[in-house]
Amino acid sequence: MTKGAKMSDEEKLLLFKEKIDSAAAVVIGSGSGLSTAAGYTYSGERLQKYFGDFAFKYGIRDMYSGGFYPYQTMEEFWGFWCRYIWINRYAPIPTDLYERLFDLVKDKDYFVLTTNVDHCFQRSGFDKHRLFYTQGDYGLFQSSDPQGKSLEKTYDNYDQIKEMVLSEGFEIGLDGELIIPEGRKIKMTIPSELVPYCPDDGELMTTNLRCDDSFVEDDGWHSASRHYHNFLRNHEKMNVLYLELGVGMNTPVIIKFPFWKYTKENPNAFYACINKGEAGCPDEIKDRSVCIDGDIWEVLSAKVNS
Repeated sequence: MTKGAKMSDEEKLLLFKEKIDSAAAVVIGSGSGLSTAAGYTYSGERLQKYFGDFAFKYGIRDMYSGGFYPYQTMEEFWGFWCRYIWINRYAPIPTDLYERLFDLVKDKDYFVLTTNVDHCFQRSGFDKHRLFYTQGDYGLFQSSDPQGKSLEKTYDNYDQIKEMVLSEGFEIGLDGELIIPEGRKIKMTIPSELVPYCPDDGELMTTNLRCDDSFVEDDGWHSASRHYHNFLRNHEKMNVLYLELGVGMNTPVIIKFPFWKYTKENPNAFYACINKGEAGCPDEIKDRSVCIDGDIWEVLSAKVNS
C-alpha cells in the first residue's frame, strides 16, 4: 500500500478539483467518517446532552456502545433508542457538509453507495433513486424475528419514535430539534404501551440495522441495489471518479476494495480518497489516485468555495 504520489497538500487538492470537474460520472462511497465530519459525534458533548442520565447510571461512554447495553426492560431499551434514532435521523443535520457535497455533484451523473444509516444524503437533496443504503436506516423498524409477511418488510418509525421521545418529557422544535425543557426531569423509559410490536407477526420490533443475518433487505433495498449495479455496468469503461469519503477498514469489502478493483480494471477511471488518518491506495492504482489525509469538511469546503 502507498499513501499516494508524492504531492503537496495543495497539489492534491488541485488534482481532486480537476478530476471531479472533468469526470463524466461520479460514484461516491461513504462511511462513518463522513457523518462524523458532518457533526455526528457519538460521545462528548452530544452524549452528555442527550444521554447524560444513561451515562451516569451505566457508565456509558458513547452512544454506539450504549446501543448494545443489556437493558433489563424493553421500556428502557426504547427509552435509549428513541433518543438515539431521533437525534441521528430526524433532528437537523449538525452541519452543511452533505449539502456542500451535493453542490459538487448535483450537475453530474452520480450515484451514492453508503454504509451510513442516518439518511443524510436524501435529506440534503440527493436523488433517492441514486442512493444505496447497504446497512439499513435509523428511520425503519423491522421484526426482531422476521417470518411470513414480515420476512422482507420494513416499517417507517417516525410517528412511533416521536411519540416515544415526547413520552420521556422532551419537546420537539419546528425544525425537528430535540429540546430538553428547562427544569424538567427526563424519563429514561417509555410507557409499556409504546413498546413496538410487528403488526404482521406479533414479534417485538427492532431497528433495521445490519448486525446479524436477521437484517431485512426489503423491496427498497433490492431496488437500490439493482440501480447501483446497473449504474456501474453502464459506466464501466467511462471516465468515472470513484470518490471514497470517510471509509475505514472495518468493512472494506463494501466500498474500499471494490472501488480499488473498479479503478484498476478501467483505465479511464480515477480514485479519490479523503479520510483523516486512513487515506491510502494500492500501488497498482497510485498513478490514477489522489489520497488526501485531511478533514472532509475542510477539503470539500475548499472545493465548493473555489
